[in-house]
Amino acid sequence: MNELNTVEHMQALGQQAKQASAAMARASATAKNRALRHLAALLRANTQALQLDNAKDLERARAAGLAEPMVDRLKLSPQVLETCAQGCEQLAAMPDVIGEIIGLKQVPSGIRVGQMRVPIGVFGMIFESRPNVTIEAASLSIKSGNACILRGGSEAIESNKALTRLVQQALADSGLPIEAVQLVQTTDRAAVGQLITMPQFVDVVIPRGGKGLIERISAEAKVPVIKHLDGNCHTYVDDPCDIEMAVKVADNAKTQKYSPCNASESLLVASGVADEFLPKIGAVYAAKHVEMRCCPKAKAILSQVTGAVLKDATEQDWFEEYLAPIISIKVVDGVDEAIAHINQYSSHHTDAILTRDHVHAQRFLREVDSASVMVNTSTRFADGFEYGLGAEIGISTDKFHARGPVGIEGLTSLKYVVLGEGEVRG
Repeated sequence: MNELNTVEHMQALGQQAKQASAAMARASATAKNRALRHLAALLRANTQALQLDNAKDLERARAAGLAEPMVDRLKLSPQVLETCAQGCEQLAAMPDVIGEIIGLKQVPSGIRVGQMRVPIGVFGMIFESRPNVTIEAASLSIKSGNACILRGGSEAIESNKALTRLVQQALADSGLPIEAVQLVQTTDRAAVGQLITMPQFVDVVIPRGGKGLIERISAEAKVPVIKHLDGNCHTYVDDPCDIEMAVKVADNAKTQKYSPCNASESLLVASGVADEFLPKIGAVYAAKHVEMRCCPKAKAILSQVTGAVLKDATEQDWFEEYLAPIISIKVVDGVDEAIAHINQYSSHHTDAILTRDHVHAQRFLREVDSASVMVNTSTRFADGFEYGLGAEIGISTDKFHARGPVGIEGLTSLKYVVLGEGEVRG
């Protein structure tokens, strides 16, 4: 597809999405839920056919020398597809928030003023690798009454096309416009440049991928962007704390899975508990071959741990999102220094305090400037599904318009509604 055709293709997708968004905004909850349940059934019925399309992507990825962990992210296994199907059913079972009026109150003039939840309109989603994101984005778009234009990674083009065909079949069979969910059919990079500069058609863009992709889109977009740049998440072990619980949580926050953006990358430990806590967590990390990049105090304590891989932390380590079996560790004086360190170095994604001090916990919740702030639990819970949102389209570290996991409500807006009985302004 040449450059002119790419421009025409994107303009056509934009116009069709805009028209479809009006139909989706007035669609009944019954029709939207029917489409979601039908999509779940189609995913299960077409598992084998989807895997044949997916195999083409896998073969091309391996031939191109893509690393095996990246190839693994492309796989549409029966388990992955079943998870997608269950996600659609869970969304269908959730209440419909579109059209609900909140905060309705009467003012002295006699009018009643409230806010109604409405769809955003059209969102563009740009994502890499995992083709299951196609279903996550499509299902959330349907439930929230929006239209969406999806641009997946070129490495998953056949899988994404096959999944989109099923989504459009589910929409058509439920009496909804198939243009409510459209996939960019070209792998031409110019398509992304077009998608993020069409404010006449696209209301918001959501990039989901590596830092380079998100920085590029944030810099070049002419429409609002819901983004998160990285996940440098912290776990702070306070004085006083339950040491055994802290070891269990700090272990889970780092090692349950290394690649997600909500895995803890930095461990802060109050000096009052460092001598007791660090050898215990150090032994756990050493057994799991987690490299520890330490401040001098932490390194001195951890040097007694058999098999520990220790390195001196640099200034850059405090900023780093490793997405790997590496963690930075610093001993701090207490909650004041921990909060100051997090607000300076954190990416404002998710940060947790492990403590038995209620006042410290409340201060941490109020003063740490992050999208999710936690007490006595693992940062790995920062996830739309775990928060009861049904699903998420991403995790936003922005302060506007959505913050934290972006579920159905994050894909909506509020407009004021005013109800009167003939009142006029004096």
